[in-house]
Amino acid sequence: MKVWTLAASTLESFLHNRLIVVLLLVGIGIILIMMIPLLGVKAKITGTNQAMMESVVLQVVSEVVGFMSGLGSLLAAWAATDSLVTELKAGTVLAVMARPVKRWEFLLGKYTGVMMLMAGYAAMMIGVSYLLAWLGGQHIHANPLVLFAYPLVRYAIYAAMAMLLATVLGSVMSMVSVMGIVIVNSMVEPGSWDWKPKLMWLKTALYYVLPSTNLLSEERFLSLRQAALKPTTWQEHGTALLYGLDYALVILLLAMWSFRGRTLRRD
Repeated sequence: MKVWTLAASTLESFLHNRLIVVLLLVGIGIILIMMIPLLGVKAKITGTNQAMMESVVLQVVSEVVGFMSGLGSLLAAWAATDSLVTELKAGTVLAVMARPVKRWEFLLGKYTGVMMLMAGYAAMMIGVSYLLAWLGGQHIHANPLVLFAYPLVRYAIYAAMAMLLATVLGSVMSMVSVMGIVIVNSMVEPGSWDWKPKLMWLKTALYYVLPSTNLLSEERFLSLRQAALKPTTWQEHGTALLYGLDYALVILLLAMWSFRGRTLRRD
């Protein structure tokens, strides 16, 4: 009960956060600009150019989803960092703990509130994807549950990672560290540029230590043709999603362990 109360309070604080509102407004503005190429596509579709138009629509949808997905990862990391650091700086964490609330409950409540925010964001992202496809006279055939679960699990990893860093670093350094992890992760995942032979051991080590977020990319399942969908079974989906959830859980447990011995005085 304490966890859910903390989660609801955290979510409410996000909804009144001006920075989140500004970020969403900026994101919406960019999305509207990216939608411009689709406005006249629907009227231009004929029997001879249908395949080409499908390609144009899918490219725009993929670009918008890619942008929103990346923005969501940053939002998850920032929300997790801000939810903890703000309480510590303001000193309100001491009042919360006096209720009493255990430290792991406090951290879990904050994390749950972040994930409630990101669940709403992921649902909005799906709605935008279907709206863009409809504007282009097409339809996305991927399962909405898949398009919802994959980014949400990825956000769970980044939120847990940011929360762990926030227990030992400030908000700015935590976000810088998360951005650094994202960059390094892109350098070691399959298909990235080759490293020098002497550093291959480091690339392999980083690949196994860092999360395989490319495995949790919903963009792999975006398609305007049923035949183009990758034949992925629910068992394969479950394996990928459980991997992400397990990684997020381990990082969250590390955050709880780190927070256990942290001083609660104002930074």
